[in-house]
Amino acid sequence: MGEYTLSVNGKNLKVNGPAEESLLSVLRNRLDLTGTKYGCGEGQCGACTVLLNGHAARSCMTDVSVAAGAKIVTIEGLEQDGKLSPVQQAFLEEGAFQCGYCTSGMIMSATSLLAEQHEPTHEQIVAGMDGNVCRCGTYPRIVQAVKLASRLAAQEAKR
Repeated sequence: MGEYTLSVNGKNLKVNGPAEESLLSVLRNRLDLTGTKYGCGEGQCGACTVLLNGHAARSCMTDVSVAAGAKIVTIEGLEQDGKLSPVQQAFLEEGAFQCGYCTSGMIMSATSLLAEQHEPTHEQIVAGMDGNVCRCGTYPRIVQAVKLASRLAAQEAKR
């Protein structure tokens, strides 16, 4: 057992627990941030994706002790002042989800991808989203949403 300070969505939060407890478990069960989903528990489906220091990470495979000191952003942290992020807005506009279970992980992976590749090609999007599984099969709409998010982010940057 240990005490860890986590920087989650811009807030420093203290949690007590075992060093090997997953970040996913801490986010959902201790901090009530339930937008991050438990999927496979093995880091293969992407439903649990969050940003750690700006990069996509599988929270089910990340120990809380490793996440302590990192800047953690969950799906709840993307919206700012009541305004959806460009990726969130694009997923909504493109209808890039059906059941919605994978959506938060998809959005977090797309956010990480667009931070590194501002205008990704189709192939870069497919490669960047690899490892995020959508059981409903909305992949074409997800790719379209990432392309739209790239354009929305560029428009936002010009303002």
